[in-house]
Amino acid sequence: MIKPDGRPSLPATTAATSAGIDHARLSYAYLDTGDLDGYGSLLDERAQVRRPDTPQGRGRAQMLRVHAGIAGPPARHELHRIVADGDSVAVFGRYVRPPLDLEFADIFTLTELGLLLGYQRFYFVAPG
Repeated sequence: MIKPDGRPSLPATTAATSAGIDHARLSYAYLDTGDLDGYGSLLDERAQVRRPDTPQGRGRAQMLRVHAGIAGPPARHELHRIVADGDSVAVFGRYVRPPLDLEFADIFTLTELGLLLGYQRFYFVAPG
């Protein structure tokens, strides 16, 4: 697997994968409560975000600016399933920020220590 910065990923240890699951879960709690400092503590310095509803963020500082700049009422993430393998964590759930209520999937890449190196978000939108 290739990381967002173009480097090949290294095999993650079970401990790093477990920490990555916890970090992914915590990231939603921090974002939902507006705790950007807490959220930033989970990110690697080189972290990247790709979402269809925000500008792409590269680096921890820019990712924090992206999340701080998401306008509107507070969002809530309802997590339904988390699947992890090695240096990847997939999270499936609902993103609720009235009037939005969308199903999402976030695919996280982890560092060797279980920090969040980046994620890409996908939304389910019915055709038509």
